[in-house]
Amino acid sequence: MRTRSAKDTGLNRPRRNLLKAAAAGMFAGMAAPLLQPLHLAHAAEGSLHGKKVLIVFYSHSGNTRALARQLQTLTKGELVELETVQPYPEEYRALTEQAKRELASGFKPPLKTKINNLQAYDVIFVGSPNWWGTVAAPVRTFLSEYDLSGKTVAPFITHEGSALGRSMADIRTLCPQSTVVEGLAVRGSRAASAWEETAAWLRKIGMKE
Repeated sequence: MRTRSAKDTGLNRPRRNLLKAAAAGMFAGMAAPLLQPLHLAHAAEGSLHGKKVLIVFYSHSGNTRALARQLQTLTKGELVELETVQPYPEEYRALTEQAKRELASGFKPPLKTKINNLQAYDVIFVGSPNWWGTVAAPVRTFLSEYDLSGKTVAPFITHEGSALGRSMADIRTLCPQSTVVEGLAVRGSRAASAWEETAAWLRKIGMKE
């Protein structure tokens, strides 16, 4: 699950420090996509052998989105962010409680996002935060509603200590006719600067030379 925001945990800090932290965070968020190592700029082009790549992800705090954008740069894939019809709460406790209820009941929230040409892609990167040990409910909806048979599925997960959890087993259950390769787990606090880690994972799963 996502970590608590600054407004939840930093109420006693001086106002000046909060403003400095906010400004630094905004700059880092804008600059990070521009600061990838130059030798990674075209890292995976020669390894996908003409296969079409789609990167589908759900992000609540922005960490999974940052990782997805790195994958887009490294693979030249198309990027699709999943959005739910009813947005999730911003408040941390309300979010965690809703996610827990959905997992226990098996609820799959309806998606606003529609993908009309999924069959055109060979490799599907699937990104999610780790919520209660597995992928977020919007990702379960996507994997349940779309047929990924015959495709390579590469999961990437952001977390704050629980790593992949049981997300790999759950994805394989939802994609029984897909080739699900070893997933990538990145701490949310490192997601914006995980270029080397992401490139190393692509090499490991055979998608980067």
